Order: sequence, then structure tokens, then C-alpha cells
Amino acid sequence: MSDQIKSIAILGGTGDLGGGLARQWSRAGYQILIGSRTLEKGQSAAADLLKEFPDLNVSGHENLEAATAADLVVLTVPFSHQLSTLDTVKPALIGKVLIDVTVPLMPPKVGTVQLPEGGSAVVRAQALLGDEVDVVSAFQNVGAMHLQGDHGIACDVLVTGNKRAARDTVIKLVEALGLRGWHAGPLANSAAAEAMTSVLISINRHHKINGAGIVITGAPAAE
Repeated sequence: MSDQIKSIAILGGTGDLGGGLARQWSRAGYQILIGSRTLEKGQSAAADLLKEFPDLNVSGHENLEAATAADLVVLTVPFSHQLSTLDTVKPALIGKVLIDVTVPLMPPKVGTVQLPEGGSAVVRAQALLGDEVDVVSAFQNVGAMHLQGDHGIACDVLVTGNKRAARDTVIKLVEALGLRGWHAGPLANSAAAEAMTSVLISINRHHKINGAGIVITGAPAAE
């Protein structure tokens, strides 16, 4: 477990992806604060996880409370709630790393790439929050059903962000889940991961795959 990050708030932790990340990181030894728009939903999600793993350090909260108390914050809400959620917790994010997994899926054509104005959902999060928050994009291409299971996950994670140190922090958290994280450049490159999600949805549908992902070929040179 990272020496710097001991507690993680997952805003939207009541959903499939957020719940999967909570499950896996809590089992890896992190304190998890599940955030929701209401305290009751946050507590219910935590209680469900504790029924499965009673010894975990998991608790349920309202979003702002969770973001305030945690060392690092993860946003896993739908695209339509991205900016409104960030606006409510903005003061609690100052000086922290925010992992934003938002994908601009626009029903009913979720299998069609539809990037927002400005080219990236996560870039617009950084614009809203300003330079006092280190926004990092990750996990858009990992199927939630894999994170909710107990099997190895054959999927790599593209990690983009404007600061190398923030990306390093997130890659350690990726590795804590047994996945490989890759430095994929500045936050603007998040557009590629966001767009790839719709491509993977189309692949899943056409080929009847349950949670297709991406794998980067090649091995890093020894440092």
C-alpha cells in the first residue's frame, strides 16, 4: 500500500464501477469511504460490502464528507452528474489528487464516440477545479464486472495527467489492484481512453464479449 495514500473516497461508490473499485482497494488494505448524494445510500453500499467481507475498513458517507476526510478522491458518477458533483465537493479537493473515470456516454448511442465540447470529459473537470487539484484520468477501459469478481483482470490502464508525480501516485493504486498502469501523457490524452470506451462497448455487443479491455504490448526498458 502506498505510504502517502491510506484512505480513498469513491464518489459514486454505490454504482457498479465505483463499487468494484471499493471492493478491490479495500481488500488491498486501503480505508475506503463510499460517497453518495445521500448519506443513506452511501451507508447502504458500505453495509453491502461489509456483509461480504466483514473485516474491511469501509464506511458510507455523503459525498462532501467523504471527499473531505480522504487522502485521495475518485469520481465514478455518470457523465451527466460529473460537473455538478465536483462543484459540491470542490473545496475538499484542494491539494489532493482526483482520479476521474468519467466517460461521456450519451444514451441511447453509447457505442458511438461522442466527446464533449473541449474534447474530453476529464479535461473539463480540471478546468472547473483549477490548478489546486491534480486531476488524473484512469480506469475508463476496465469493465466493472471484472472489478466485482475474484479473477485476474487482463486489462491495462491508461493514466493521463498533467503532473508526473500525480500519475505516479495513481499507477501505484492501479498496481494495488493487480493491473498494469501506463503513463499515457498529459490530461488532454484522456480523450483517447474516453473514446475507446464506446469502441469497446461496440466490440462487446458485436462479438458477445463480457467486458473487453485493452492490453499494451511490449515491455518497459530497465531504468
